[in-house]
Amino acid sequence: MISVLEIDGSHGSGGGQVLRTSIGLSALLNKAVRVYNIRAGRCNPGLRQQHLQGIKAVSDFCSGELKGAELGSKEIEFRPGKGYKKEMNVKIPTAGSIGLLLQTILTATLKSGTDIKIEGGATFGKWAPPITYFEKVLLPVLEMMGYRVEIKILKHGFYPAGGARVEVGVNPAKELKPLNLVEQGDLKEIHCLSIASKYLAKARVAERQTEAARNMLRKYNLFAKTEYVDSECPGSALVLWARSSTGCILGSDSLGERGKPAETVGKEAAEGLVKTLNSGSAVDEYLSDQILPFLAMASGKSEILAPKLTRHAETNIWVIRKFLDAEFSVKGEKGLVRIACQGQGL
Repeated sequence: MISVLEIDGSHGSGGGQVLRTSIGLSALLNKAVRVYNIRAGRCNPGLRQQHLQGIKAVSDFCSGELKGAELGSKEIEFRPGKGYKKEMNVKIPTAGSIGLLLQTILTATLKSGTDIKIEGGATFGKWAPPITYFEKVLLPVLEMMGYRVEIKILKHGFYPAGGARVEVGVNPAKELKPLNLVEQGDLKEIHCLSIASKYLAKARVAERQTEAARNMLRKYNLFAKTEYVDSECPGSALVLWARSSTGCILGSDSLGERGKPAETVGKEAAEGLVKTLNSGSAVDEYLSDQILPFLAMASGKSEILAPKLTRHAETNIWVIRKFLDAEFSVKGEKGLVRIACQGQGL
């Protein structure tokens, strides 16, 4: 009888991170898993749409068996199969985050690759990485390691309607090179995307977001782009990413909301980036947890210098250790945190 890994979803941050990492690694490594107490630390525990559709898509992708996959379910059991499919179709009937969905899928498809079509969901959502952060920060870093993923946005989606359409091309990695990002180096350039739905063009929301960010970043050379897009409902966001001489890519973002001035959106994103730049870290706090499963699968020792050890990063390390023999160490260093990982290899 196949043994099943038991994972307590209430551990650490107690959110969807435990589930996303568990399902992604389960499919990648062909290890059956039971996750219980799913999202126990949240006010609305259990599976939400983006979690549900993500694990269903991964199960279909690898011809797996899935039990308990229902909205609100607090426990699932997943047994991966061995027949990886070349195409994956995902439908999200809500404004669930496409970024969070991809966190699961990109781990699962690391060795096999696939073409993904996503209908519905949000490219920009609350408490979730925007799709632009994936494009400009996470995916370039993964490409440094030898894992190439391409994203094509056909239609953007905002909360609460969603309605996005996104295509993702995942090229299988034969090997992951270790990542070494421990020196911020000299700042080369800062890029900005200020985006808003066409509903908000008359109010100049995208331009006002940009102007507020530019005011906060006056001493830097800012390359800014404003864009108005078709969407099911009004929405806006601003994403910043900075590149340095050592190959670091540091990101920050802020989401527009009803009653939140466009100027506040731009200011929040800029303040977040300045804080990271001033810290001297070589990765931002969001990349510090998103990159961990890939460091664990690299062939050799990786090191990153982060602003702090976040609850998400701490939780991710705990989950990864359940699946892999990868060795992690975390050490404080001049107000920052150095995370090292001796990867298991593909």
